Amino acid sequence: MTTNPFTQFFIELFILFRIQIAIVRHQLWWIIAMSAIFPIVTLVFLNFLLGESSQEQLARLIIGNMVFSILLMGMNILGQDISYQKFGGYFTYYASLPIRKVNFILSLLFYGILTSLPSFIIVFILGQRIYGVSLHFEWLLLPVALLAIFSVVGIGVLMGFLSPNPQFTNIVAQFLLMFVTFLTPVMIEITDLPRILQWISYVLPTTYVANILHEMLTVGWTVSLFKEVFILIIFSCISYLLISKKIHWRVQ
Repeated sequence: MTTNPFTQFFIELFILFRIQIAIVRHQLWWIIAMSAIFPIVTLVFLNFLLGESSQEQLARLIIGNMVFSILLMGMNILGQDISYQKFGGYFTYYASLPIRKVNFILSLLFYGILTSLPSFIIVFILGQRIYGVSLHFEWLLLPVALLAIFSVVGIGVLMGFLSPNPQFTNIVAQFLLMFVTFLTPVMIEITDLPRILQWISYVLPTTYVANILHEMLTVGWTVSLFKEVFILIIFSCISYLLISKKIHWRVQ
């Protein structure tokens, strides 16, 4: 009996998602330790450094470290991981299987989301305890957070596939992590940056991720956030199209 193409699409996707879940489950404690230690150390260090600060400043630091945790796992670690797998020939096996390119890409993005979520949640919880700040929570934050992570993960996947070698990926990933975290409006207001850095910030998804999270965790959902969400969707689509163009596949 021939399987309906629509059904086969979701069966393939389900199997690939289960594979990624199994990989994450096997590495779960390492992922939690790796993804949480740097943002938490940064939170504690800034707490010692800044001392008494306003609630607004403390909230921005917590949210900035939440974005930092996404960058660390969703862009930095994921990009390096994919680069090593690419040059190790791991993806040749998947390319030889009768699975669609779109499903393979979605499974990689799903893996990036799974590895980024633990640190995002840990920083959200511990950041409030460390600074004694109460952030606003509503259920709409969940899909918005997933979209935010997805838009950053796409950069990590793309970086891994575009890199000429793993060493280059490592250098670029470290540079981008530091640059985006400290020289774009992740932990500070965009108005505090020099004009050239403000211009650069507008072409980075993390600027809109930080804006959305700051608004939702301090005020809640507002109509003005529709524009930010739309921009993140555009970033996500562009990342997917670029990844799809870069990967050579037997079955489309």
